[in-house]
Amino acid sequence: MSETSESSPDLDLRLVRYFTVVAEQRHFGRAADVLHVAQPSLSRQIRRLEEQLGARLLDRTPQGTRLTEAGEAFLRHARTLLRSAGQAVARTRAVAEPSHITIGYTTGLIVTPAVRDLRRRHPEAEVRTRYLAWNEPRAALLKYQVDAAVARMPFATDDLHVTVLHDEPRLLMVPVDHRLAGKDSVTLDDIAEEPMVCLPDPMWNAFWRVDPRPDGRRAPGGPVVGTVEDKHEVIASGQAVAIVPAGARTTNRRPDLVTIALEGVEPGHVVLATRADDHRRLVTAFRKAARTHLTGPPQPRDTP
Repeated sequence: MSETSESSPDLDLRLVRYFTVVAEQRHFGRAADVLHVAQPSLSRQIRRLEEQLGARLLDRTPQGTRLTEAGEAFLRHARTLLRSAGQAVARTRAVAEPSHITIGYTTGLIVTPAVRDLRRRHPEAEVRTRYLAWNEPRAALLKYQVDAAVARMPFATDDLHVTVLHDEPRLLMVPVDHRLAGKDSVTLDDIAEEPMVCLPDPMWNAFWRVDPRPDGRRAPGGPVVGTVEDKHEVIASGQAVAIVPAGARTTNRRPDLVTIALEGVEPGHVVLATRADDHRRLVTAFRKAARTHLTGPPQPRDTP
């Protein structure tokens, strides 16, 4: 056995997780409640971890618990360690169950034709679908919660394999009594002074607010929202307008909101994303099915 392996402590991941919860809560009592363990037991487990590391990680104070300098340093590595361990477990399970695939999709994007084709061609496989919020696809893929995601750009694509399926025009959404409602189309100049919905994501803000504008001006500010439903409420109440994907025209069920064609802006991209290193049979098959069946928005059928 090498000197390195003899001197490396065998860390118990359960103790590492206990430490991160105490560090985040800054209080043993609150951490014990979160972890559903008794506080004296939690204190003993943290002392065991400190003995393994040979360093004091936490100091108790009248206000709660404070990280020592060593604790601050270990916390950064502890979070990385737990994340890596979780990914290792998820990836191992995914490889061990090659007949399973989970396909994610975001609001207004229909994956049914490709999913049906995959099930028809691979009847032995268990094909699941999972709805994802607008900002979840990348994290869901890297956390192995889904194996493929049909989503809208933009999002970071490092460690991912991304294929553009089709372009999607961008529209302006306004309340039904807005001064622009009823127009066939508008331009960015028409909304130069209009407050615009903000999103808690810099990439999405830049793209969906066209910020900055082509002339260099910044897009006007507006309320920050985190969900599609909150965005609709903000627009309907007259607080702001928003640039939205064309799919919002079919998913919007509110009679107090209307969409208008937006001229002079590039369309958005609907993409298929998978993990870059995932070459399993079902993932490859779904890539092919998506390229065949999801190359444009679904066309409504005429009803007699």
